[in-house]
Parts: sequence; structure tokens; C-alpha cells
Amino acid sequence: MKNECLALMLALAAHQSCVADTELRACRAIADKTARLACYDALPLAAAATAATPAAKAMPAPQTARAAMPAAPASTPAEQFGLSNAQLRQADTLETEIMGRFEGWRPKQMITLANGQVWRISDDSSAVYNLQNPRVTVRRGMLGAFYLEIEGVNQSPRVRRER
Repeated sequence: MKNECLALMLALAAHQSCVADTELRACRAIADKTARLACYDALPLAAAATAATPAAKAMPAPQTARAAMPAAPASTPAEQFGLSNAQLRQADTLETEIMGRFEGWRPKQMITLANGQVWRISDDSSAVYNLQNPRVTVRRGMLGAFYLEIEGVNQSPRVRRER
């Protein structure tokens, strides 16, 4: 009985592996980067585990490709910056400026950047400055944190994107 169960499990695993390999080959053959990424994103997690095996890496490219999936709506990296990592992959920094007079910050204060994004101070830091149109860099930190680096300021408050 144990041998029969083991044989059945191995047969199912081999079948799932073949299906995953076929799907991976189909995605690999798509020329358009956005459509290829959408194809890979649509694969079940079992296919991702199969991709890590040396056998899957050594397979030749397929002759036919899976139909391209519709691409996600296009937007600029600046518009996407600061959104959840679960939603999209993004750059590590965003450079812009704060328009007008900048007098510093306090906890929970909202800061509007020149690109229209609104960021909220998410730590308990505060500072007083008198700057005009300072250049700023929003930098990704560890564990999903973002920090606002302001030109001429030696502190970088932790921030969270609101809009």
C-alpha cells in the first residue's frame, strides 16, 4: 500500500513538473517584456519551484508561445514610486523638490512634492529649517521603509506615501 501511494505521488509530481516546464517555456518565448512578465506572474507557485531546478534551466526554448496576456496599465516610474511592493516592483530612489518655502516637519505632517505626490512623516522626528525649493530624494530603506532626504538637511525623516 505504501509503495502504491509513493508511486502515485511521484507520478503526480512528474506530471505537474511537465506542465510547469511547458508553461515556463511558453512564457520564456514571449518577446514583449511586459507580456512575458504577465505570463510569469500568472503561473502557479509550483511552476516557480520547478524553475529553480537545473533541469528546467537547461531546457531549450519552445517553438510556440502562449498568447500574450494584457499588459498592466502603463505609468511612469515616478507615479508608481512609493506604492506597495506587493503591487509592483519599483526603483530605489525618487528625486524631485518641494516647491516654495520649506520650514521643516513634525510628526504626521504631510509634505507635497513637485511631482504631485504627498508623503506623510511616519516617525516621531521633527526639525525646523528655512529653505526655498529644496531638492529632495525619497529613498527606499529596509523592510519597506522610505526616507525623505532633503538637500541641506542632515536628518532624513521616515515617510509613507499618501497619494
